[in-house]
Amino acid sequence: MESIPPAELVSRGYEARKENRPTEARDLFATAVERCKKSNDRLLLAHALCGLGQIERDMGNSAQAINHYGDAVALRRTLNDPLLLAHTIRHLGDILREHGQMDKAVPCYEEALEVYRKNEQTRPLDLANTIRGYAHLKADSGDAEEAALLWYEAMALYAECGVQAGVAESQSQIAFLMGR
Repeated sequence: MESIPPAELVSRGYEARKENRPTEARDLFATAVERCKKSNDRLLLAHALCGLGQIERDMGNSAQAINHYGDAVALRRTLNDPLLLAHTIRHLGDILREHGQMDKAVPCYEEALEVYRKNEQTRPLDLANTIRGYAHLKADSGDAEEAALLWYEAMALYAECGVQAGVAESQSQIAFLMGR
């Protein structure tokens, strides 16, 4: 693995993840992280950290996933790519929410939504996925009215993108929140 460039390690890490080889994926991402740190490649390092965070999340290691995504967010704050930053923050928010850390997840979703709503280049699916996570958080926190409003917005965006699974989930969540 010593002769494999970091970018190739990251690519192979995602391939191993896709092919359900989590241990191999984790090793590839971890090696890429170390090499990127040595070469001071911040952009690729952030990408490798996200990959490592994803595989740790897949493997049920939430504390490690949160740490890796937190490091990736910090790096991406120094780079000039607000949409990539918002995407990373949203994933961090999702992990925090899934592990009951609602107070830490809220600012993640709010910041990601602010970036997405202000940027004309935002893809509707990215916005919908962020709204989806925030709607889950609001519902889990007992704010059914706000959650329903968010689900309506997500549903419209999923419909715009042709993502029927997102539309169906939105409809189901709205019906549940409305007591139907």
